[in-house]
Amino acid sequence: MSRLKELRKFLYVILGSLFSLYGFTVRMVGSGTAFYLIWFVGGMLCFLLAITAKIGLWKRIPKLWRRISYTVFGICLSFFVLVECLILSGFRGHSEEELDYILVLGAQVYESGPSVVLRYRLDKAVEYLTDHPQTVCIVTGGQGYNEPYAEAQGMREYLIAAGIPEQRIISEDQALNTTQNIRYSADVLKKQSVDLKKMRVGIITNDFHVYRSVSIAKRQGYEHVYGIASGSHPYYLPNNMLREFCGVCKDKLLGNM
Repeated sequence: MSRLKELRKFLYVILGSLFSLYGFTVRMVGSGTAFYLIWFVGGMLCFLLAITAKIGLWKRIPKLWRRISYTVFGICLSFFVLVECLILSGFRGHSEEELDYILVLGAQVYESGPSVVLRYRLDKAVEYLTDHPQTVCIVTGGQGYNEPYAEAQGMREYLIAAGIPEQRIISEDQALNTTQNIRYSADVLKKQSVDLKKMRVGIITNDFHVYRSVSIAKRQGYEHVYGIASGSHPYYLPNNMLREFCGVCKDKLLGNM
């Protein structure tokens, strides 16, 4: 039993160290949000568990409360796995047919240009637009407090530099989140007398973001909508998957999807 307790302490310390190190590396890449802090919180919780294991605090808690804790943890874990499976269902999103429009959802931009996350989306858009010369592209994204210019501006410039004719690109530069990206893009289409119930629209975003984006679009009246997954950096996928879990829960509670 003593060896088991020592092993638990060791594992908690290792996990706490790994979580903290991962949070630090996510912070250094400059994702544009403070979500990386959750990894430091997870690290501190692991260190706290190591301390409680060392002093045997868990064994002092009444058995009934321990069973309740295990049950609650099991329910939360099952819910987390279910949502993550839904998110994973969007990883293979693609569309081989000629769509009328594609929406490229915005992400962090810097003075030097689009972030890594956004470049994945834009490169996929270049690939799709090159293969489907009749499709029109809408780039959507406003200017965040920590951005030098609107995301749509940087996206438009990137696509033009990649050889996409500017007349095929429509900019929407007011949206500040995914729901607004899709809603404001719908407003742009409606101003051009486009019927969302008839038009075939693709949403290009990172693989971990496809499920939520398409669900929001369907909620807002897009009848023929397709998620097109652009991939993502494998190292930062754990952070993106955890963040997306929170995003799905938030948008579901708010009735956005």
